[in-house]
Amino acid sequence: MKNGILLSTYPDTLGQDLKDLNAVLSGMLGNAVSNVHILPFFPSSGDRGFAPLRYDVVDPAFGTWDDIALICSRYPVMCDFMANHISPSSPCFQDVLLHGRKSRFWNMFLHWNGFWGENGPSEDEFKALYRRRPVHPYTDFRITEGQEERFWTTFSSQQVDLDISSDECKDFIEKSIAFLGAKGIDCIRLDAVACTTKVRGSSCFFVEPMIYDVLAWLENVAVDAGMRVLPEIHGGSVIRRKLSSRGYFTYDFALPMLVLHALYSEKAEFLARHIAQSPSNQLTVLDTHDGIGVVDVRDELSDEDIEFTRRAIFSNGKGLNPEYNTMLYGNLDIYQINSTYFSALGEDDTAYLIARAVQFFTPGIPQVYYVGLFAGCNDIELLERTKVGRNINRHGYTMNEIENELSRPVVRRLLALAEFRNTFPAFSLQGEMDVTCEGHELRILRRFNEYEAILDVDFSNRHLLVRAGTGEGMSTVIDI
Repeated sequence: MKNGILLSTYPDTLGQDLKDLNAVLSGMLGNAVSNVHILPFFPSSGDRGFAPLRYDVVDPAFGTWDDIALICSRYPVMCDFMANHISPSSPCFQDVLLHGRKSRFWNMFLHWNGFWGENGPSEDEFKALYRRRPVHPYTDFRITEGQEERFWTTFSSQQVDLDISSDECKDFIEKSIAFLGAKGIDCIRLDAVACTTKVRGSSCFFVEPMIYDVLAWLENVAVDAGMRVLPEIHGGSVIRRKLSSRGYFTYDFALPMLVLHALYSEKAEFLARHIAQSPSNQLTVLDTHDGIGVVDVRDELSDEDIEFTRRAIFSNGKGLNPEYNTMLYGNLDIYQINSTYFSALGEDDTAYLIARAVQFFTPGIPQVYYVGLFAGCNDIELLERTKVGRNINRHGYTMNEIENELSRPVVRRLLALAEFRNTFPAFSLQGEMDVTCEGHELRILRRFNEYEAILDVDFSNRHLLVRAGTGEGMSTVIDI
């Protein structure tokens, strides 16, 4: 990936399909985007594409491989690969339902009783499981032969866990990854890869050293196909540092809550310490298609500070309700807050630009979710119509809406800030950084050769100043 803004978007939310996405990227966003992450564009049976049937087909509702190829010709492109599961509607699992144990794909999937034995897990083993939803992590499916078989489904009944130790599964994964590389994809995001490590007596999440063997195998397969991998793992900075020390690009999922805490508490200490320790081989985020992560910051903020931030979001944000994060709204993840980042900040333009400026100055490659690119508000209509909590942050923009959004001052300023981040040499990944903090004031200096960029934020007065230049003089980029 290039050292610039990575836009993360669904194939049908910037316009109605991939052709519209191409038009938006090529004609409306200028130089604000350097890389593109297209969220799942494969045929799927649920979870907004994260229950794929296969990887060799583009869902016709979105377009064709030719549309993907056109985007790949202009940008480095990342796509998702669900390392932990596929859909029960996939050809492989349908063959299992039809032929039972005679299916050549029988061993490809993780059988609950086959893993635990007929008596199932003990109470202690079940409590130890890392679960992303407050229900049983398995589903009973009826086989054509007449019996029921219980399969491991960590996320939902539409996502059947794979048994990555089986030859059948390895063959499926290796062929699928090779196909994506042949289609011009530059990077695969390994969705839910930490859940592939199933070991009795453990949490079955990021089990060491098994996780490193899994990642090494997937990385080797990807490299052979001309791609790199990005593990998508929620769990805190300890995990992030372990992966980073082994050379993997990682996600900085702690940054969103740390920035919110700084803006609402008017204290920059925790945020400054985090940024000072951040590696350059990471993607920084404020918002994602899932929501605002909470579990990711637990080793950097105390429980009291996390609860303060959570209360501040619900008290000061707009279009927010704690019920949106419950099973009443089909919430699958008990560790995240459903909201756009702009609405979590009370839809305050200055606070939002401060947050983005801090993200852009933090080491790594900044990922901006498409709703965040337009400082999007919570979509209550979509939420209530679908009763899916995460849809509050998944508004689909028409082409006319996009043109209107581009005229908003906060969006124009954000795009200008993105272009600055993409083009100014001080942000080189080989450059230097210095972070200082005094109470509610934060300064980040980025330097490469003679180029310098300086960010000054006063979290108490919500004042943002960005300057840039060389030894010959500095000029103001933004001052609000």
